[in-house]
Amino acid sequence: MGWKETDERLIRRGELVLDLDFLEKQEEELEEMNRGKEGRPFTLADSCIEFLGVVRYLFTMPYRQLEGFTRALNRLVPRLPPADYSGLRRRILKLNPSPYEELKSSGEPIAISIDSSGLRVHKAGGWVERVHGKKKRYVKIHFAVNIETKEIVAMEVTTDDVHDSKAFSKLLEGAEGHGKVVKVYGDRRRLRRLRGLQAPGVQGR
Repeated sequence: MGWKETDERLIRRGELVLDLDFLEKQEEELEEMNRGKEGRPFTLADSCIEFLGVVRYLFTMPYRQLEGFTRALNRLVPRLPPADYSGLRRRILKLNPSPYEELKSSGEPIAISIDSSGLRVHKAGGWVERVHGKKKRYVKIHFAVNIETKEIVAMEVTTDDVHDSKAFSKLLEGAEGHGKVVKVYGDRRRLRRLRGLQAPGVQGR
């Protein structure tokens, strides 16, 4: 690859595309949310709050800065009023979005790949472990991915002492909700632990 192509690829990493499709049904959603509501009506629909929550997550933006973002967004899209940071925090914390909402069920057979990743839940450092002999704990996320569409079709959250084999049954059950699973790929070491489970064809990598 030449320098020109490399340069263009690096430049495109800075592109930011904001999906404002939620605006199409903003008024209808607000009307439904405010029907029968007592007190001050909602001015931002839940879909807009989800959008702002994603912006906050992507840019690690404090809520006060997020309020500033809504002011700037209001100048670009007058239909979206600015919001105060305390209200934004309350609305975002109340959200319970489904990660599978956009997935479509299919009668076609699918193949999945399973894996897991750990997330540290505290920043105590090594001092606690050295002084008290306590192991640092992690939250572990197990997930199954449709290898054709690259979509996450099932996910389980456990503690770090739960092996993938224990989460496999629920991952498989969740994946089956989006299509018939005919093949499972994964790490050989993990898949050796699945011998006792009633599973479709299992292949290691």
